[in-house]
Amino acid sequence: MHLDPTLPAIVGALLGILLLGLVLKRMGQPHVIAYLVAGVILGPEGLGLVTDEATLDRMGAWGVVLLLFFVGMEVSPRELVRGWKVAVIGTLCQIVVSVAGMGLIGLWRGAGIEKVLLFGFVMSLSSTAVVLKLLEDARELHTPAGRDVLGILLVQDMALVPMLIVVAALGGEAVGPHEAAVALLGAVAVAGVLAWVFRRGGVTLPFAATVRADHEIQVFAALALCFGLALLTGLMGLSTALGAFVAGILVGAARETQWVHDSLSPFRVVFLALFFVSIGMLVDVRFIGARWPVVLTLVALVLVSKTAINTLVLRLLGDPWRRSLYSGALLAQIGEFSYVLAAVGMQAGLIGGSDYQLAVAVISLSLVASPAWIHLARRLTGGTAAAAA
Repeated sequence: MHLDPTLPAIVGALLGILLLGLVLKRMGQPHVIAYLVAGVILGPEGLGLVTDEATLDRMGAWGVVLLLFFVGMEVSPRELVRGWKVAVIGTLCQIVVSVAGMGLIGLWRGAGIEKVLLFGFVMSLSSTAVVLKLLEDARELHTPAGRDVLGILLVQDMALVPMLIVVAALGGEAVGPHEAAVALLGAVAVAGVLAWVFRRGGVTLPFAATVRADHEIQVFAALALCFGLALLTGLMGLSTALGAFVAGILVGAARETQWVHDSLSPFRVVFLALFFVSIGMLVDVRFIGARWPVVLTLVALVLVSKTAINTLVLRLLGDPWRRSLYSGALLAQIGEFSYVLAAVGMQAGLIGGSDYQLAVAVISLSLVASPAWIHLARRLTGGTAAAAA
């Protein structure tokens, strides 16, 4: 009898996620932490049950796309436009201050401008997947704090594109005028679609009545909407997650959210779990064990400094102190797209393997520590009350 060699790994991964999820849920931790820990345990630095990191990473990226698609269905274009100032200024301040802070460390450590920019970019991004999941679970996505944080996260996702261009250029891989023009055209097209939806107030999806009556067709129609626009923005040099977000807004404007949500929700759970499992597999436990004082110090500095930066910026933009502090804590971790920046920086020769492992360790531990940090901020500020104030 033939046994697929991947079956034991799949069963081991499922059991690991299930058991860790049950344990951590009783400890008040979100499922994403269980996925991260499962990746560490099951990956090459743990039990070695799962070694195909490339496939897991690719499938996990689909989870982020689906997450942004669901978020797009639940937000209002009017609210996004209303909060553009907070989103844009907040993101720019985060990037500038992060790079400046890394510049001071670079002067002390003798690091070059290339490494300073790379690590400044890495630090400036927050986790769209973790923060939105926590906001959804706490039912705070539609609060003033939730809208501010969502806007900043989306602008950060769009800022990833110029960051990647800068990192590639620093490594000697210049981006041609054609690629830059296509990316600019894509950004204008996305803005145009959002403006069109905002002006109309609603849209009609083709074959909506037929699709609504056929459950099997619903699954493929929903996937086509989500990944089709993700593909278009990806081809234009923009974030695929941004395209999925726009697709979600179109579905929400068409008031077709219920059947789409029901059809794709299981896919989102599975692929988002794979994304964080793949991240956990990148963590080198022995590297952290050998350098734990440095790693933990950097994680603490990241959480404190990013909370302080975002709190001050949001307060200066008019938010009350309690809401600003809570929003700042929500954005305190380093995001999943920072893994991409660190990997591109290593491929471009800006950092070596040791610096890359340090970046992966700090990013991963900031994600793991983020729920506890946000819970502390919730207790200090009043949580949902502060978010809604």
